[in-house]
Amino acid sequence: MSAMPDLGPAAQCLAGLLSNTTDAQLSAPTPCREYSVGDLIDHLNGLSLAFTAAAGKDRAATAGGPSGDADRLPGDWRTRIPRQLTELAEAWRDPAAWEGMTQAGGFELPGAVAGRVAMNELVVHGWDLARATGQPYSCDAASMTTALEFAAEVAAEPAPAGMFDPPVKVSADAEPLDRLIGLTGRDPAWRG
Repeated sequence: MSAMPDLGPAAQCLAGLLSNTTDAQLSAPTPCREYSVGDLIDHLNGLSLAFTAAAGKDRAATAGGPSGDADRLPGDWRTRIPRQLTELAEAWRDPAAWEGMTQAGGFELPGAVAGRVAMNELVVHGWDLARATGQPYSCDAASMTTALEFAAEVAAEPAPAGMFDPPVKVSADAEPLDRLIGLTGRDPAWRG
């Protein structure tokens, strides 16, 4: 890999979306067919910790996959998760995070792949949360490029079970965000 993507802009965008999510929205559906908004936020809580640990090669902290259960949301999630997202982005600024092998979500994978998975999670789940809560979503070009390239690679090969739903067909000339969302098994036209 020639350059390490900066997860900071995508993490900051997601943190902003979280801060504008209300308690009344926690039971709303999301484009992730099995998750409510609260379930998605719990998943974000877990993945922020798991991918921070993966950057530091802390295998004990990344043995299981992140949960997705609104009942497990900590009371301070609006401040805790954005702080964890900042820590996640900072952890991936260390060149050592992108080297060697690590573990995340129960999968053993190269650090360079784990970093790209983390970026994809931030971008796609940012879109999920924005759509589910009626917030505008905008992603910086570098984060979008990294996430789209990763999703295209995954879609071209059989993905590990549970990674993505089958791709949703979108026009080849669609906007990059719509292509990314389609590749991850979501309908870009989804509205809550």
